[in-house]
Parts: sequence; C-alpha cells; structure tokens
Amino acid sequence: MAAITASMVAELRAKTDAPMMECKKALTEADGDMGKAEEILRVKLGNKATKAAARVTAEGVVGIYISADAKLGAIVEVNCETDFVAKNDDFLELVKNAAELVATKNPADVEALSALEVGGQSLESIRAALVGKIGENMSFRRFVRVEAQGKLASYIHGGAKIGVLLDLVGGDEQLAKDIAMHIAASKPKALDASGVSQELIDTERRVAIEKARADNKPEAMLEKIADGTVQKFLKEVTLLAQVFVKAEDGKQTIEQLLKAKGASVAAFTLFIVGEGIEKKVTDFAAEVAAQAAAAAQK
Repeated sequence: MAAITASMVAELRAKTDAPMMECKKALTEADGDMGKAEEILRVKLGNKATKAAARVTAEGVVGIYISADAKLGAIVEVNCETDFVAKNDDFLELVKNAAELVATKNPADVEALSALEVGGQSLESIRAALVGKIGENMSFRRFVRVEAQGKLASYIHGGAKIGVLLDLVGGDEQLAKDIAMHIAASKPKALDASGVSQELIDTERRVAIEKARADNKPEAMLEKIADGTVQKFLKEVTLLAQVFVKAEDGKQTIEQLLKAKGASVAAFTLFIVGEGIEKKVTDFAAEVAAQAAAAAQK
C-alpha cells in the first residue's frame, strides 16, 4: 500500500475541489494513483470533481502571431515561475519573438525554436540572459503553427493566460471574433466528435457505469446509461455542438451559427497557461518551522 502524504491530498484537492477527507479516501482506494483517485471522486461526487481540466497550475503567457494577410500564424506558450515575471516587458518581448519565429521559420520542435535567432542572438541565449537578469527560470513549452485554409483570427483573455488561434473559412471579422471568444469561454476539446481522444471517451464511459452502479441501477441498463452520458459529454466538449455563448435564444449551436453565416471552422487551437503542469505548493508554515529548527541546531 502506497503511503498517502498530506501533499498528495492537497494536490488532489487542488485538482478537484473535493473535501480533504474524500481526497484522502480516494487516494487510499487508488493506492496513491492520482488519475485513478480523480475517477473515484468523480464517481462519488459527480460534477463537483471536474475542475482539473480548467485549473491553471503554472505561470506564463500565451503569445500569438498572425501575418498581415491573416494566412499564416502561430500560437505559443512560454512559462515562468511567477505572475510578476509574466508581466515583465522583456519577458513579453521574448514571447512575441518566439511566436513570430514559429510562424515564419517553422521550427520542428522547442529545441529548434530555441536555436533560431533574433538580432544576431539565438532565442535560447536571450532566454538565458533574461533568466540571469531576473533570477527566475522560464521556458518555451509548446507551440502550433497554422497555414490557414481561410483567414486567421485570435483572442487573448485574462492577461494572456488563455489564447485562441482560429482558422475561419468564410464569414466576417465579427463572426471570427465571436467564435474565438466562445472558444476561450467554453474551452472545447475538439472541433467535433472525431477529434476527441478515445481515452477521454473511455474514461467518461467508465465513470458513468461505476456511478450508475453505485446508484443501484440495473446491470442491464448500465451500457445504455453510459451511451447517453458519452453523447452528452461529446456535445459539451466539441465546438460545433456547443451552444453559442451569445445565442439570444440560448439554443443556437456553433454549427447552426456557422451555417447561417455561410462559414466553417477549419481548425482552432486553445492554449491555457499551465494546463497539465503541476504547480509546486509551498507550505510556508512548515518551511519557517524547518528553518527555525535548523537555526536552533546551529
């Protein structure tokens, strides 16, 4: 049996917003497996334990570059340790340069991006110098380059913590802006059901079956219940099936909106700063106590 530490319980609570004791019980049942513990909490607590996907767990910003003709663009995420540095002008310039280099030079990966030059200096040397100047680590995390089928549009929200790069075919500037804002607000995982990973679908099905079983539903009904849950999930997480956030009737989907405007979405990229990164949680009281104990020993 794996040892369940206070930090593990705190991490699971931060991910799910579930009560501490429930987190501890779930981790114990899962033998310390964080992913399995999340599933257990979802079975027990339903939607109260679904905050993990939207929680920001690291600092930094999203940067976006779009060419003058809106045919070429890039979106990047660059991380740092504190929000204070994320607002630093030199750091923001680094992000701006990285986005433009991704679009214009088409690097294969982060390592190739770091080797590209701005004003005779590699992006990596600029980053390293900035780390030395500010005294805080920073890193290029991920990027996507887009050659548009239609025209590119973007939306940045929350101090550049959320960024959207949208490839819209047809429509107009207002439609592009509205859909990009919708993506930032509703956070779809894919354009349609074909883009949702089988792993996510399997997880939803497994959770639905276990929850129905916990509610004493007949075994013969479990698969049907799971099918309905999966279909509901796909409507919630696919852009075309989502209800447009500005729909006056509260019913019009993005797919219906696009059809009415004679437009379509070729692709979109949504970056949320720190998504999937575990942020170190410091127990300041324990740290102070440890420092005091060390000083006393001296």
